[in-house]
Amino acid sequence: MNVSIPLVVILGMAVWVAWRYMGLRGWHIAVCLLFGFFLSATSAAPEIRRLVSVLVQSLSQH
Repeated sequence: MNVSIPLVVILGMAVWVAWRYMGLRGWHIAVCLLFGFFLSATSAAPEIRRLVSVLVQSLSQH
């Protein structure tokens, strides 16, 4: 699955809204980014990509 720019923008906007209006701190964002970065290097990464792909496909059909 190729991650498209719109999906990245939507996720980035969600983080910005959480930071701006929900009290998310800068270090929370850094921990989430590091978690995602290191999670992508594990054996769970292909399964996560498949799950995201299925979710995006199912949402785009409705």
